[in-house]
Amino acid sequence: MANMGPAKDLTDELAGRVVESVKEISSLPECQNVYKRMYGNLVRRVNLLSPLFEELRDSDELLNEDELRAFESLIIALDSTKDILKLVNRGSKLYQAFQKDKMADKFQHMTEQIEAALSEIQYDKFDISQEVQEQIELVHAQFKRAKGGMDSADLQLDLDLATALKEKDTDPAILKRLSEKLHLRTISDLKKESVAFHELVISSGGDPGDSFEKMSSLLKKLKDYVLTENSEVDTSECEKGSIRHRSPVIPDDFRCPISLELMKNPVIISTGQTYERSCIQKWLDAGHKTCPKTQQTLLHTALTPNYVLKSLIALWCESNGVELPKKRGNCRSKKSGCRFSDCDRAAIDGLLEKLANGNTEQQRAAAGQLRLLAKRNADNRVCIAEAGAIPLLVELLSSPDPRTQEHAVTALLNLSINESNKGTIVNAGAIPDIVDVLKNGSVEARENAAATLFSLSALDENKVIIGAAGAIPALIRLLCEGTPRGKKDAATAIFNLSIYQGNKARAVKAGIVTPLMRLLKDAGGGMVDEALAILAIISSHQEGKLAISQAESIPILVEAIRTGSPRNRENAAAVLWSLCTIDQQQLKLASEFGAEEALKELSENGTDRAKRKARTILELLQRIEVALNSQNS
Repeated sequence: MANMGPAKDLTDELAGRVVESVKEISSLPECQNVYKRMYGNLVRRVNLLSPLFEELRDSDELLNEDELRAFESLIIALDSTKDILKLVNRGSKLYQAFQKDKMADKFQHMTEQIEAALSEIQYDKFDISQEVQEQIELVHAQFKRAKGGMDSADLQLDLDLATALKEKDTDPAILKRLSEKLHLRTISDLKKESVAFHELVISSGGDPGDSFEKMSSLLKKLKDYVLTENSEVDTSECEKGSIRHRSPVIPDDFRCPISLELMKNPVIISTGQTYERSCIQKWLDAGHKTCPKTQQTLLHTALTPNYVLKSLIALWCESNGVELPKKRGNCRSKKSGCRFSDCDRAAIDGLLEKLANGNTEQQRAAAGQLRLLAKRNADNRVCIAEAGAIPLLVELLSSPDPRTQEHAVTALLNLSINESNKGTIVNAGAIPDIVDVLKNGSVEARENAAATLFSLSALDENKVIIGAAGAIPALIRLLCEGTPRGKKDAATAIFNLSIYQGNKARAVKAGIVTPLMRLLKDAGGGMVDEALAILAIISSHQEGKLAISQAESIPILVEAIRTGSPRNRENAAAVLWSLCTIDQQQLKLASEFGAEEALKELSENGTDRAKRKARTILELLQRIEVALNSQNS
């Protein structure tokens, strides 16, 4: 009997840990995304385990060594299950929709782990009630069936997603089904999705995988659909009540939490809350380090434009006959009591007068001063733009004086740091002239033109305009012959533009692959990171895959997977995955150059995305090996 104490304690401890894990899983919030059914089924089955382990904890039952190991395996499986269930309730619902096959594999793996542990526990020999015995047999049978095959694929969702992405004008019935299935039914849902989407882009360094462009396109369509539906409801309610000539009620999500006014320039802070830019900037400038709404400490003070919400507000204003809020200048003249750090409105007006009517030397000097002022601080950028400098600077992009042209394009680059100025610059017709500077300007002007195009391409609609203006061949030329800084500027611009599918084809047609391969081979040139990032993004295009496969890229990619940085290994694996999924010849080459060993190591120690790509390629390599062995036998 002396030995039964510790043995019983261990049994009670393990049973208690299982009970606590089950309780934690059962208390998780209801899933509100495409995993709802898989999530609900797994939680329900796990919850049914509780009575067995509660009885064991409260009984005199002792477990043998094998059963103790099985208990420990079950605890590990339940902890992993808990982590996955928490994971699927976070983040972008659109991203989850495009990742559902991979997540289904994880649900399958967890189900198999739990079932394997249950199979090692001989619960039919325990001294437990008949009712609990029957329940455990039932739930074990459910886990066995689930292990044999996960929930059937949602074919309607797959079809709706494919149709919505393919068709320009998507049937509202399809958008309604997607809105319901993805739980993006309200403006509030879309606001949260917008925040999650921006966080995804930021955390992935601008490249959250192959589904970025699809997500962006679909989010815009759902946004238009939901807002249209809400507008129709508002109208019908007004008609029913015979209410006329009354201002529409502004949705709470469109109001800044600080000013409670309709936002004109919403931005996201590090806690995920959205505010009017000018309001939150004043809060930060006053020395506050917390979120006004949640009181959480800010991890950083960067402000991310909330383009989706801004678009929602614009559409709501248009649908309800509300005039968009007019921008208020951040600075006023000295007469009204506001001082500028480096200049005043009169000084700026004087510089603009020289831009418009001065001689060549005066224009050059004025453009140079505006360039420096715009670089210095945010207030100057707002003041200079509001004074009307942008159209005048755009005119000087075609100046015959190289130095004036250089000052003008660099001033526009500095002004474009302000998000509101980006649209003003494009609307002033700047892009064709900036592209012309990129082609024909001085070395410094070309490099700053490339940097300006990168800055402007932060807005999705500008990616299309810049690509259509012929910027990509000129950027590739700069990538080949520019200074180290110029090459960096060209590479970042090409990468950003290639997020848009149409620009991927333009880049491939302009011969982007050849210089990228040269940069990859020149490890000392400092451009390997940029070259692999661009290859990864264009490899998602059919023409891009073909061009990369013809460039004898396999040995270079395998070497990058073997010796590169974590990010480079991930991008190299993404390119290799794109090649190997369309062409068995590329698979054979990868095998010949020793990819298997490098991929095995990557599948264990790489980033999450790299691990997924590596495992998929390894599976393909195994299949082709099996096929070859079958032919030989």
